[in-house]
Amino acid sequence: MSLFAWFRPRQVEESIRQRVAQLAAPAPLSEDSLRSQRWVVLDLETSGLNTHRDQVLSIGAVVIEDGAIDFSQQFERTLYQRDHKLTSSVLIHGLGPSAIAAGCDPAEALLELMTFIGDSPVLGFHAPFDQRMLARALKDHLGYRLQHPFLDLAELAPLLNPQLTLREAGLDDWTACFGLEAIARHNASADAMVTAELALILFSQARRQQLDSPALLDRQIQRWRRKGLQNHGF
Repeated sequence: MSLFAWFRPRQVEESIRQRVAQLAAPAPLSEDSLRSQRWVVLDLETSGLNTHRDQVLSIGAVVIEDGAIDFSQQFERTLYQRDHKLTSSVLIHGLGPSAIAAGCDPAEALLELMTFIGDSPVLGFHAPFDQRMLARALKDHLGYRLQHPFLDLAELAPLLNPQLTLREAGLDDWTACFGLEAIARHNASADAMVTAELALILFSQARRQQLDSPALLDRQIQRWRRKGLQNHGF
């Protein structure tokens, strides 16, 4: 095999391309109230933390709509990965070879996910990681460019709660701070659900701080991020 064959983009079937073309385009973040926005809360379990090499193994997502978690709108898939290698990460997420072997076709699962997301913005905890992993999977399997806005609750929580100092500031720390408890940690669906519960608490705080729109919240996060960089001398 030619060395250059490794760099050729994966061929996407015509039927997949047609379905990709029918996906809804992402909407810009709204200036309307937080309550009026449909949000998709996303969590991924992966084979590791390398966004260039590791794979998406499972996806969990839940919808926040009309200011509440809509339990009728939930998404859960485990993805089949042909070249998946057993690593120490299985001790965290519990997705062993048999679970991966029984998983869904990645292209089909990703198409179903993007249909589920529609034009909605995405919420996550440490969202940039999930965003990069999902973007790479979508490009590899669907030839699709992810452009949906992502908001990171790991940034929003300290922004809205400057009086709190948490040593680790992970999802467990913030959920414990507000008395929340995940059914099972490092399970994509359970993590998405507890992340959605945390989001509702933070949205309530945001409204009290006159940050009552997705676009306004995003601008405030960007200002908070720039201020943090300046304080660290970057």
